[in-house]
Formats: sequence, structure tokens, C-alpha cells
Amino acid sequence: MHQGSGFLSTRQRRLAWLGFLLAALQAPVSAWLVTDDSWLFSLCVALMVATVIIADDAARRRPADATSD
Repeated sequence: MHQGSGFLSTRQRRLAWLGFLLAALQAPVSAWLVTDDSWLFSLCVALMVATVIIADDAARRRPADATSD
């Protein structure tokens, strides 16, 4: 049984992880430095990138011969 490939290339996957880590680390730092709630934007971006990474993981784990409904 052969695993399917995700929709992200290896380079895009690495950049997504880098973007996730940078946004996730920037949120608490900006929350500490800035008095307004603009740090929530960084948190939302990190969650959106994490969703893409999780969806790519699910596509990679699906068998190659499986069809989508």
C-alpha cells in the first residue's frame, strides 16, 4: 500500500512550519510589549497555518489509491 502525496511540496511544508513557529512566537512577545490586542492577529495567522499543515498531513497519510468523495 502506497501513501498519497500532500498538496504542499517539501519546500512549502518547511516554509509553512517556519511561518507557524514565527507567528506563534511573535504572539506572546507582542502581547507583552503592546498594550492593545493586536497580538490576536498573530495567533489567528498561526492557527490558520497550522490548519494547512494538518490538512497536508492528512492528505499524506491517505493511501494513494483512495478516492475523495
